[in-house]
Amino acid sequence: MSKLMIVESPHKSKTIENFLGKDFKIVASEGHIMDLATTGKFGLGVDVEHNFEPSYIPIKGKTKLISALKKDVKAADFVYLATDPDREGEAISWHLKNSLGIKENNYERVTFNEITKDVVLDALKNPRKIDEDLVKSQETRRILDRIIGFRLSKLMQSKTGGKSAGRVQSVALKLIVDREREIEKFIPQEYWTITADFKDFTADLEKYKNKKIEIKGEKEADDILNSLSKAFKIESVETKDTKRNSKPIFKTTTMQQLASNKLGFSSSKTMRIAQKLYEGVNTEEGSIGLITYMRTDSERVSSEFVSQTKSYIEKKYGKEYVGSVKVPKKKENIQDAHEGIRPTSIMRTPESLKSYLTSDEYKLYELIYYRALSSIMAGATLTNTTAILENNDYQFKATGSVLKFDGYLKVYHKFEDQKDTILPDFNSYKSDVIISDQITKEQHFTKPEPRYTESSLIKEMESLGIGRPSTYAPTIQTLKDRDYVKIEDKKFVPTTMGIEITDKLQEFFSHIINVKYTANMENDLDKIADANLDNIQVLKDFFQEFEPMVENAFKNMEKKEAEKTGEDCPECGSPLVKRRGKFGEFTACSNYPTCKYVKKESKKITEIMPCPKCDGMIVEKKTKRGKVFYGCNHYPKCDFASWDKPVEKKCPSCGGVLVEKKKGISCMNCEYKEE
Repeated sequence: MSKLMIVESPHKSKTIENFLGKDFKIVASEGHIMDLATTGKFGLGVDVEHNFEPSYIPIKGKTKLISALKKDVKAADFVYLATDPDREGEAISWHLKNSLGIKENNYERVTFNEITKDVVLDALKNPRKIDEDLVKSQETRRILDRIIGFRLSKLMQSKTGGKSAGRVQSVALKLIVDREREIEKFIPQEYWTITADFKDFTADLEKYKNKKIEIKGEKEADDILNSLSKAFKIESVETKDTKRNSKPIFKTTTMQQLASNKLGFSSSKTMRIAQKLYEGVNTEEGSIGLITYMRTDSERVSSEFVSQTKSYIEKKYGKEYVGSVKVPKKKENIQDAHEGIRPTSIMRTPESLKSYLTSDEYKLYELIYYRALSSIMAGATLTNTTAILENNDYQFKATGSVLKFDGYLKVYHKFEDQKDTILPDFNSYKSDVIISDQITKEQHFTKPEPRYTESSLIKEMESLGIGRPSTYAPTIQTLKDRDYVKIEDKKFVPTTMGIEITDKLQEFFSHIINVKYTANMENDLDKIADANLDNIQVLKDFFQEFEPMVENAFKNMEKKEAEKTGEDCPECGSPLVKRRGKFGEFTACSNYPTCKYVKKESKKITEIMPCPKCDGMIVEKKTKRGKVFYGCNHYPKCDFASWDKPVEKKCPSCGGVLVEKKKGISCMNCEYKEE
């Protein structure tokens, strides 16, 4: 009996081939094969007047793939749909079943949270049918995003010159714009601190006559200094042990946040690398998935993994390092469909896999591995000491902390700092009076909340219930691609266009483009998935409220006047203006569409050096997405290309081309490096 398994990724199919026998053929859909058409009212591909009936068509470029998949289905006796274990994966399986003509009694749906032999074989023993409620939830999300995206994007393009707007995208942008305005309006408040320096430690002024003290001006600080002597009385010393527990295993957001903070990875880069680790890496065991599914908002861990890891910890570190795993409480806006992100086996240490991974893959796997390992280890014990020193009714506080038992920090210290701050043994002093070396004042000013980083924006979006694990990275990438934000010092700064788009949307759509509405919509999608809400009613309620707002905005939103360049059209004499198109800004006639003149811009070519492969020149170029690279101006006759900027000298080791990298100059052909 021939069996066909359809997965999403070609790489995943190669990994699974290692586990299944010759009876199985594994093929890949390469993600979605169908999407909404762009026909019908407003080009939505959705019949808004007849229960929001969607119209699906093959995704551009996938016609041949679909034909090939149909042949595979026809040749097979039975089909297993093994797309990703989430709502989107469920929808892909549904499209595969309907588009490829798979009969109801001739298929099963299988899911696995990790791509290892035991888990894949176990999934085949526990198949099910497609979950129609999950499909409805995903389809509702897609229709909502299509309606909002198409209608608002067209509005923004016609009225502002902006490129797009969206259900989650525009709320995320609003968070960034609101924070920028808070920073602009913020008025710094002056305050002062007073510190006493001793031989081995420092103490900060905290209270006056046992009441918290705030010093708002220099005169007040000077008055306090003048009333102090250098002699301090040791009023109290308290020492106690405290426990610092390990963090739970990663979910999507915490992985993205820590990868950003510790590794400097963007959220999209983190997800791209995690996808590869999940789908499979070639090792001495063959191709095998190294981590569990990476799109999850759960922090659960399987009992099998916990048991295996506890045994590993006891053998490697000792029984005292074995901890207990707390079962996290399910939050209201958490899907909790499967486990958190962990290694598929605790025995696959990062060090043992280093030769099979790229540098970035190794860094992320190391982070995931030690987070999971440490989560099942005992907490660290710290000895904390607090000393209160009294001087003329002013109380100064000195604190110290020393690691007594490292616990989970034994393996996680690279990602979580713990520096000892040692105070002297006050009990050994002959007197309860201690003399300071000096007492100083220091001026400070309050600071506003900082601009969002990728990490802090994802954390904020999650806490507010905006989006889901699969949406954070693409949402942030869209804001960058649309030039609604720029990055300064790794922080988001809204552009003029981003601020303008936000203001226009708030003027006409504040009831829908806001945190509360977006979070409630996510909850409604969850209820649809749980069969607790009718998806058609959700769409009807939304559209009845939304469409009148759009029509009002098209009618009443003031159109932004195009910026004049100061030149006149050579064909009709009308002023030339700056416009924005698919490929960026261009100059055209203001009398469009009567006059269709477009000014041809001369491209600036930056010559770098002579080409090392021919008699051409290496020039700076850009991809369609705007990424800079360096290639020969004789292309396609000469195919020299490099992401890194070449330099005008040859490698002293092999004579190859040297290029500039962040950490110095390296050879493209050998391992030669210059720091």
